[in-house]
Amino acid sequence: MKAVERRLLGLLPRRVVVVLGAGAVAQGVLLVVQAELLARAIAGLDAGPLPVLAGVVVARAVVAWVVGVVAGRSAAAVKRELRGAMLGGSSAPPAGAVGERVTLLTRGLDALDPFFTGYVPQLLAACVVPVLVLGWLVVTDWASAVVVALTVPLVPVFGALVGMRTAELTGRQWGLLQRLGGHFGDVLAGLGTLRAHGRTGHQSVVVRVLAGEHRRATVGALRVAFLSALVLESVCALSVALVAVPVGLRLLGGEMALVTGLVVLILTPEVYGPLRSLGARFHASAEGVAAAEGALAVIDGGGVRAGGRALPPPSGGAGDGGVWAPEIVLEGVTARYPGAERAALEGVSLRVAPGERVAVTGPSGAGKSTLLAVVLGLCPVESGRVLVDGEDLAGLDLAAWRERVGWVPQRPHLFAASVADNIRLGAPEADEERVAAAARAARADEFIEVLPGGYGAVLGERGGGLSSGQRQRLAVARAYVRGAPVMLLDEPTARLDLRSEGLLVEAAARLLEGRTALIVAHRPALLSVADRVVRLEGGRVVEGDGRGGPVPGGRGAGEARQAREAWGGRREATV
Repeated sequence: MKAVERRLLGLLPRRVVVVLGAGAVAQGVLLVVQAELLARAIAGLDAGPLPVLAGVVVARAVVAWVVGVVAGRSAAAVKRELRGAMLGGSSAPPAGAVGERVTLLTRGLDALDPFFTGYVPQLLAACVVPVLVLGWLVVTDWASAVVVALTVPLVPVFGALVGMRTAELTGRQWGLLQRLGGHFGDVLAGLGTLRAHGRTGHQSVVVRVLAGEHRRATVGALRVAFLSALVLESVCALSVALVAVPVGLRLLGGEMALVTGLVVLILTPEVYGPLRSLGARFHASAEGVAAAEGALAVIDGGGVRAGGRALPPPSGGAGDGGVWAPEIVLEGVTARYPGAERAALEGVSLRVAPGERVAVTGPSGAGKSTLLAVVLGLCPVESGRVLVDGEDLAGLDLAAWRERVGWVPQRPHLFAASVADNIRLGAPEADEERVAAAARAARADEFIEVLPGGYGAVLGERGGGLSSGQRQRLAVARAYVRGAPVMLLDEPTARLDLRSEGLLVEAAARLLEGRTALIVAHRPALLSVADRVVRLEGGRVVEGDGRGGPVPGGRGAGEARQAREAWGGRREATV
């Protein structure tokens, strides 16, 4: 059994394994009883055992139904747990791998159903039923039991030989499917740009080529699966024949009672049946196992550290509304994305005091967004450390830490749900009054109230029907209703007109009141809400003192003050 299969089995609660094992034992016992009753009814031409036989058949059906229900629920629970671990704590996918991650979360984990509903129950049945049936054959006719005992090992041996090849081909098939899904998702996301540059025809060819490779890999895997069925059926048929021929000869010679011969002939195929079915279930679950291997790799690579040390009480004073703001310190942090030669951040040291608002500027690719990802715990740190109120983030419970962080990205994702539900995404328990207060603080109420249905208006996917500025203000309202003591803003004013920018800056100023904040910004308007400015270039801090105030000749607090003055003057001129 592969390591990934053992890990998947380890995700099942002990009570589920006990129930499935008890079901396998019950099936084996009922199978033996059924064979005895059927043999006696046929040999004695007696209808007396038939009602009991019907009850046994019904009992077997009930046991199979219970096993199916328990296995199905356990499969749903494990998939939910894996998806939660990937979505809640996995690191951000590398560039170009978003579509692959989506394929893994959807089609990939759904393919685990055959593993838990078919392979696992059949594995337990293959361990229990042949032993019970073979034991009864020893009691009934030891000569036939010896033949069965000698031929039974051939089934798992041939099954394993074919199964190794199947696992290899299925892994390749899943890899191609993941690549196809990822590329197709990326093409759809950038379809407008591709059309503008006349590259849709080329991408159609690429998708067609990838689909052809996946089709050929699928056919290859199916070919081996059918070969496996042929091999196992042939081995089982020959093994049964080795028992049936001597039994027939002994019955003709009067050396064996008819009831005994019928019991042996009925039960012998049932020794091989669970093993043969196990091979078929293995092939059906191979794709899910391959997908689970990728999911577990993602979780292991950047999962949430549940059960880590509890977060310390935030230091500093209370801000607006009684918010307590923690201190964040980066000490010589170097971060590198998987497969990248150059570090995204290199030796970055930065101190954000409790309640301080620090703006981070720099050219594209300087590492600004990576800095926020490191603070969120989404990007692994190669060296150095991140401290939250003096505690190393590497040893803290990331899920609990992220509960303290509000996030306003460049392109906030709005779901096909009501306006209120999109605002309360980070605080599902928020009531209507709290949602409305957050919208007013973000200056979003002015356009929400004119929407048909107001806060109950259902938005299109990605906020269809709203402008960029309106979507950004909803993102600020979402962060406001969350009420987190730490706020991270990643260029929220990018691509906004002056009026939308002004409204957003006012909303951001209210949002950041009394909170510790890191603000990635290019435009002066957003710098006006910062207490200090730090500049990054090439993954390094080049201007502004990361540990304190501004350095001589740098930008620091002076630039923040100039930005506030400039923005105030421009705003008055605009009015």
